[in-house]
Amino acid sequence: MASQERFMSGSDHLLEIGEPIWQAQKNHPFVVELADGSLDRAAFEHWLKQDYRYLQDYARLWALAGTTAREEGRMTALLDIAHTVLDTEMDLHRSFAADYGISQDELEATEKAPTCVAYTNFLLRTAYEGSIAEIAAALYPCMQGYLDIADHMAELADDTHEYTPFIETYTGEEFREDVAWGQAFVDDCWERYPGEREAMEDAFLMSAKLEYRFWEMAYTEEGWGL
Repeated sequence: MASQERFMSGSDHLLEIGEPIWQAQKNHPFVVELADGSLDRAAFEHWLKQDYRYLQDYARLWALAGTTAREEGRMTALLDIAHTVLDTEMDLHRSFAADYGISQDELEATEKAPTCVAYTNFLLRTAYEGSIAEIAAALYPCMQGYLDIADHMAELADDTHEYTPFIETYTGEEFREDVAWGQAFVDDCWERYPGEREAMEDAFLMSAKLEYRFWEMAYTEEGWGL
């Protein structure tokens, strides 16, 4: 057992300690109902608007990570991912929104729900105050989580429906390549900075918990109640 633990990659270790949170996400009604096409449209629209606002800061975090990288190759890759989020993933959200009659102005004017505020504040605080290893760990649950959840949705889905493009996007080859790079980034940080491993665990678990809460926020159409 000790030998297995010694050779476990950083990303595998984080996924192992985060398994209960992963299972909770897979069992969440937002995920299950999106997979079978029965999800209430208002809940999906709430997710869409909030995730758009989230992605603005998510891209900012990748960019900030790029500015802390010492190697030119890593800096380029991190900034490229920030650009991909802004150019590709957010464009996909704008396309989804247009299908639901939601304008880009409406997306950008959306007030963040409490959970979205908590998540983006955590990410940005990690970017400004944490190490590059903590940043890698904080970013990882969103990337790997969406791939794993979308793969799970694809297994649950019996037929095509209005949410099929969501599933196809996050199970597609382009997204898988981005996740693979993020996984390698985590593994490299885990090996380079062994003194940061506990901090990486903490950052990973906090982001993973907030990913779960994001599904709950969308499903309940969380707001400020004011």
